[in-house]
Amino acid sequence: MKRSCGILLPVSALPSPYGIGTLGKEAYEFVDFLHEARQSWWQMLPVGPTSYGDSPYQSFSAYAGNPYFVDLETLRADGLLTKAELEAVDWGTDPEMVDYGKIYENRFRLLEKATERGWKRDAEQVKAFTEESAGWLPDYALFMALKRRFGMQSWTEWEDEDIRLRRPEAVERYRRELAEDIRLFTYIQYLFFKQWNALRDYAHEKGIGIIGDLPIYVAMDSADVWADPDSFQLDDRNVPVEVSGVPPDYFSENGQLWGNPLYDWDAMKKDGYTWWVRRIEGASHLYDVLRIDHFRGLESYWAVPYGETTAKIGRWVKGPGMDLVNVLTARFPNLRFIAEDLGYLTPEVHQLLKDSGLPGMKILEFAFDSREPSNYLPHTSLPNCVCSAGTHDNSPIMAWREEAAPEDIALAVRYLGLNEEEGFNWGMIRGGMSSVADLFVVQMQDYLGLGAKSRMNTPGILGGNWQWRMKQGRIDQALTEKIAETARIYGRSERAWQA
Repeated sequence: MKRSCGILLPVSALPSPYGIGTLGKEAYEFVDFLHEARQSWWQMLPVGPTSYGDSPYQSFSAYAGNPYFVDLETLRADGLLTKAELEAVDWGTDPEMVDYGKIYENRFRLLEKATERGWKRDAEQVKAFTEESAGWLPDYALFMALKRRFGMQSWTEWEDEDIRLRRPEAVERYRRELAEDIRLFTYIQYLFFKQWNALRDYAHEKGIGIIGDLPIYVAMDSADVWADPDSFQLDDRNVPVEVSGVPPDYFSENGQLWGNPLYDWDAMKKDGYTWWVRRIEGASHLYDVLRIDHFRGLESYWAVPYGETTAKIGRWVKGPGMDLVNVLTARFPNLRFIAEDLGYLTPEVHQLLKDSGLPGMKILEFAFDSREPSNYLPHTSLPNCVCSAGTHDNSPIMAWREEAAPEDIALAVRYLGLNEEEGFNWGMIRGGMSSVADLFVVQMQDYLGLGAKSRMNTPGILGGNWQWRMKQGRIDQALTEKIAETARIYGRSERAWQA
């Protein structure tokens, strides 16, 4: 990867008059801003359909796009919705916060209208899209139709055991009974990918590549697990024996109980990790670079007994390691990977990263622990890494300044020469920009100098996450030029991505 820089902003956080960021006009304007600011990369969070809790890391599908991101103005311009229909909906009153309750209640009603008007009109295009997506779309559309039938309960709680266990006769029966809803979820995906592909093409024309986040696990309540239970560690009733998480760490004294089903790595290895090859193939249609979330879980993973309420109790189990990495890098030579190697790292994890040759991550907010020397300090970086001030799981820089231990802030001030004239956030950004790391990524909140209310996620805390949105007009020409000049000064302004 060439020396370059990028900005992290979730699609959900884009400005929009309809309650949540979308793939519409504001997304194109953000691409224009990235181009003018001499950035090479737009880093996003996962863009799949979210479930209870609204986390992009707990999706109903590893392949599908989030219905919330389908741009409604684009549908209006295409004759699928009317202006009056859009204006009749209450999307919430806070332009800097997503009201997921209102989005859930209202978005699908409009998408149903769009489907009614567009299904026959777009029949040929939808048919072609369905054929291209045959490996995942039929299962996903049926799964979502079934969730509607069973009151949006998790599939593990569906009262019809035949369809819960996916017996063939039940699958065929429900495909007939739920044909209308299957059409709805099929058409929504057609709309999403039509809009996504147009936006991605536009970004490429502007010299902007897209970095996507690939959660290492998939959600238990997903079409992926329901349709392919043999790839996971489930009992004969399709109930997990152990689930995913991480032990107590910097983020949480109870650890993080994610609750995802664990992979049956032995079974996957026997067929050459076909499940993973399909998954990466799907992601390659969305992103130009894949950040593999929780990369350390490929070396060994934390297995928590099913039913535990925290992740304190668990055990380390060996993962597939280089077996899987070699398969993926060989199968996808033109797709670049980033290893999110944060968390509890052992010598074995360090060795896996070294053997893989993938760039790891350096987080500046972790660098200034005054109690012990840190390998996150800029002078310890190597070129083959990605440096960030903080991730979506960290406080924005200005909030970190208030929350971190005073001695840690004092160390950051001494190390980076931080001062009020430059601005605390800009001094931190300078520290990352000037490092030898090939890629430096900044959260948009940090360029805007925002505080704790703009934090995307607090790990281990349920509720109140994934809600922040950037207010319309926050990016002006002065900020754009300042970011561009910073990139130029530190040799990161040359375009690093080309189609």
